[in-house]
This record gives sequence, structure tokens and C-alpha cells, in this order.
Amino acid sequence: MSNRQTSTDVILIGAGVMSATLGALLKELAPEWEIKVFEKLANAGEESSNEWNNAGTGHAALCELNYTSEKSDGSVDVSKAIKINEQFQLSKQFWSYLVNKNVIQNPQDFIMPIPHMSLVQGEKDVAFLKKRFEALSKNPLFQGMEFSTDPEKLKKWMPLIMEGRTSHEPMAATKIESGTDVNFGALTRILFEHLKSKHVQIHYKHSVENIKRANDGLWELKVRNVDSGVVEHHAAKFVFIGGGGGSLPLLQKTGIPESKRIGGFPVSGLFMVCKNPEVIEKHHAKVYGKAKVGAPPMSVPHLDTRYINGEKTLLFGPFAGFSPKFLKTGSYFDLIGSVKPNNVLTMLAAGIKEMALTKYLIQQVMLSNEKRMEELREFIPNAKSEDWDIIVAGQRVQVIKDTETGGKGTLQFGTEVVSAADGSIAALLGASPGASTAVHVMLEVLEKCFPEQMHVWEAKIKEMVPSYGISLAGKPELFQQIDASTSETLGLCKKKLVYS
Repeated sequence: MSNRQTSTDVILIGAGVMSATLGALLKELAPEWEIKVFEKLANAGEESSNEWNNAGTGHAALCELNYTSEKSDGSVDVSKAIKINEQFQLSKQFWSYLVNKNVIQNPQDFIMPIPHMSLVQGEKDVAFLKKRFEALSKNPLFQGMEFSTDPEKLKKWMPLIMEGRTSHEPMAATKIESGTDVNFGALTRILFEHLKSKHVQIHYKHSVENIKRANDGLWELKVRNVDSGVVEHHAAKFVFIGGGGGSLPLLQKTGIPESKRIGGFPVSGLFMVCKNPEVIEKHHAKVYGKAKVGAPPMSVPHLDTRYINGEKTLLFGPFAGFSPKFLKTGSYFDLIGSVKPNNVLTMLAAGIKEMALTKYLIQQVMLSNEKRMEELREFIPNAKSEDWDIIVAGQRVQVIKDTETGGKGTLQFGTEVVSAADGSIAALLGASPGASTAVHVMLEVLEKCFPEQMHVWEAKIKEMVPSYGISLAGKPELFQQIDASTSETLGLCKKKLVYS
């Protein structure tokens, strides 16, 4: 055991896409700052950011129906969709900046253009999708979106899904060409290679076991070398906890008031992956349906063309499940260990409120392979069991907190930054849209934690992210200019397919 303590400017916990993004931003804004990274696994991007542990969708609300809701008057609220789209635009702008700086040499290593579609069945959902299309298509961020109920057009858009379909139930779909498939694992690894070249100290197989505030105001971390068992002590002026599902237990160890009365609810996931090249080639889109009643938003079924390790593949899911682990590589005691005197009532309230969700997750865990195939056949009527395998995806920990609107023990679906009042420490909790909005979220961390530096940094931030502080939804000409530039830089431009 070592009692030696070293001090630094910034410590990032977790080598995922969030820490990678924050590190890359800070190295542009304050290149002189010393940064250390601690990751308990052997490589970067191995948990939630890994390409097999998430859907790989560039979440811009182009096809995800859970980002638009029907109001009591029958109209569709698209405000959340617009907000998420604007946030994804920030990510594309920062990635484009890194391409132009030659930090990212080949953007196709992590991002590819792919049409995004929404698909619904039944008169009620068809009517909803049409209203959603009409509301979104008025906005410049969703320009080029098409809507159709014509079976012949749907066959051209999604031949694999329409092949062998015998139901006469009305169907409708929207389609937009500007969607993306994003390999967040590859992006994370690229960014950490960049940080390494900028002399950031990256310590893999190092697990942070405790965080506490020292008398001098620094944060002291107890870090264990996973291989040798040697314990080190490190101190920093600023700490970011970006450990995915592992962030909540570390945040609780800080003891900051903002960490109180917050709980976490872990949800696991499975994907079906196609192993038949002929089937894979028949589909070229990300097609999102509607979540079943009682299902959490992250369980919206979707059939995705993916690009992983340079190969085109096809995934369907996710199938939700329950595990008490907060990380795929975590402990079965994670959930019970996160229950503290200050959050036990919040957690109990959530348990009572979310009985329907608990029942749904239990049903999902009990699904047989044939039952999963039945759900797949709702998308692909001719799907054959021998063409599909099951892979285990990552763990997601949804935030539970007391809110004014939802009351005690409200389950939150989204991404949330929790920071100390003095900005000396921050943690990222939650899940989707997560990685897609990493740049927006990390800029929020900078705003919360470095308010005095922000006026000095603002010009540089706007160089990296031109629409920072601007709502692109209200600036159609600026959006078109920025979108054309980022699409060209990221290699997302392609000839539009014309359908009669």
C-alpha cells in the first residue's frame, strides 16, 4: 500500500465517451491544465460507450417516438424533439472541428449516414404519426422528412419489413435521410488516443474506491491498482465522475448535499444480431416503433443497420431486463449498496410507483428465444431463428429523485448533471440520449463548474461549436449553413434517393 499523494488540476473518472469529450474540450480551452484519467477496465469505451452495449443511433429525434408526446387537446408536443436535435447538432459541430484539426482523421471510423424511420400500425398510431410529421416538418431541423401510408412506397423504404406481411391493419412510416449511425466505442478510443498525445495521464485497471474533501479544498481519491492491489492517493482541484452506472455510488461517497435523496434503477438489455449476410443486405435504415404499454422509453423496439468494425450488420431490440448490477462488469450488490438513509424513502416510493415497470421487466427476463422471435417477426414477418443470435447489451441506471411535478421517488428518463455548489466536482447520471448529446452535456458541466472561466473561453467554444448559445430551430439559414458544413466534413453527404 502506498501513502504517496499526487495533485493535479483535473481528474476524470471513467474512460467513456463523456470523459473523452470533456477531456478533449478542456485540452482546447485550457491546454496547460494537467489531467488524469482513472478507468477500472483495461481499455477505453468498454462499458456503456462500447459499440455492442448501445443502439449506435445518433439521437436527433428523427425517428424516436418517445421524444414527442400527444397532448390532451390531441396536438403533438415536439419541444423535446427539437431540443434533442439541437443538442446533437452541437456534437456534430465539435466532431467536425476535430476532423478539421486532424484529431479525427477518418470520420467514417465512427459515423455513417443512415436513413431514420418511424413505423406504426393501427389507425390511432397512424393518426399520431401523421400529426407528429406535420408538426416536425415545419421545423428546419427536420427538413426532408417524408410521411407515407402507401404500402408500395413502404416496400421501397423498408423491403425486409414489408416482405411477407399479410396483415391488413393500416401502417404508416416517416423517413428522413439525414440520420446517422454512430460507433461511440470507436469515437471514445479515438479521443483517448488524442488525449494521450496531449500528455493526459490515462490509468487503466485503476479503480476509484473513495472520494473525500480535504481541508485544503482539494478532492482526495483513493485509487486501487486492479492488478497489483496497490493503493494510491490522488488529489485534484476538479473531479468529473463519468463512470456510467458506476457514477451514482461514487457521487454518494462525496457527501455533497446535491448527492442526497437520489437513487438509481438499473435496467439491462439484450439485442438480437443477424448473422445472415443476405438478410443484412435487404435492410438499410434505423426503424423505430412504439414502446409497448408499461415499457420504459429505452425499450422502444427498433431494427437497426449498424456499422461495427468496418462491417455492416443488423440488430433488433432492445429487450429490457433487470439486474441489480449498475455496470455490466459490476456487482450484484450494487443496487442494495446504493440505498442510503437519505434516499431510502425516495427508493421505496419509486418501488411503489413503478410496479407496472417492474412487472414488465420481469416478463422481459422470462422471455424465451421463441417469444423474442415473435417480437422480431412483428418487424420482419419472415425472420428465421437460425439467422439471429442474442447479445447482452450494457446496463443503464435511471435516476430516481423527488420532483415537484412527479412527487417523491420519480423515475427520470434522460441524462442529468449533478454538481457541487462550488463547481469543484460533478457527476453524470442517467441514460438516453446520453452519448449523442455528450458535447452539450459537457458544455453544461463547464458552465456549472467553471463560470468564471466561461467568458474567457466563449470565443474558443464558438469556434469549436458555432451554434453554442443559439437555438438553431429559430435560425433556419444558420442551421442550413452549419448542417451543410458539418455533413461535408463528416462525410455524411450523399445523393438523395428519389422515390415515386
